[in-house]
Amino acid sequence: MKFLRNQALSLFFLAIFVAALVGQSVAGWFDENEQLAMHGQPPVAFAHFVTSSDFLVDVAENWQSEFLQFFLFILATIWFVQKGSPESKKPGDEGVGSDEDQYVGQYARPDSPSWAKTPGFRGWLYANSLLLVMGGIFLLSWLGQSIAGTVAANEEQAQHGLAPMTWAEYVVSPDFWDRTLQNWQSEFLAVGCMVAFSIYLRQRGSSESKPVGAPHHTTAVGSE
Repeated sequence: MKFLRNQALSLFFLAIFVAALVGQSVAGWFDENEQLAMHGQPPVAFAHFVTSSDFLVDVAENWQSEFLQFFLFILATIWFVQKGSPESKKPGDEGVGSDEDQYVGQYARPDSPSWAKTPGFRGWLYANSLLLVMGGIFLLSWLGQSIAGTVAANEEQAQHGLAPMTWAEYVVSPDFWDRTLQNWQSEFLAVGCMVAFSIYLRQRGSSESKPVGAPHHTTAVGSE
């Protein structure tokens, strides 16, 4: 029970992620077979659908936009601040911070991660590991989206008797960027609203909100 309590937030989002992904696959499979029936074609098996380019491109398309959102937010919050938002550091705290502030090198605490105590490349790698992993997942999912999208686009091209496109042609096509930018703009809007709304609005008990009675100008708990 202690383990479940201590990991509850991660486990909750893992559970609803899996549920949503399974739900998407089942709903998409039914929709695909409905479309096939309308055109007088036989239905496809579930395993065939979830390994198809159409399903994979939809999944990868959403993943890459989400990880891009967090990659940019992590990067932006190093150098930019928003006075009054708990999502931001205090004005004047821009930058990567000193070794003393970050508990690295000679300033590491006894319980600090071992790589935080290590100078050189390992220390740098650990100090930037969150940004690097988020960026890496974004690039891999973007690549997956583009490859699956190329296959899906060429299947549609073939149905209309048109020549197939190469990967390079697809990633500069209007269809690819229309699908990509649809997701990007919604993610950027959501993050911007979270930063701005949290200046004036509150949610009691949430770590993403300031205390209910904190002044609007307070950027972080205990700040100005």
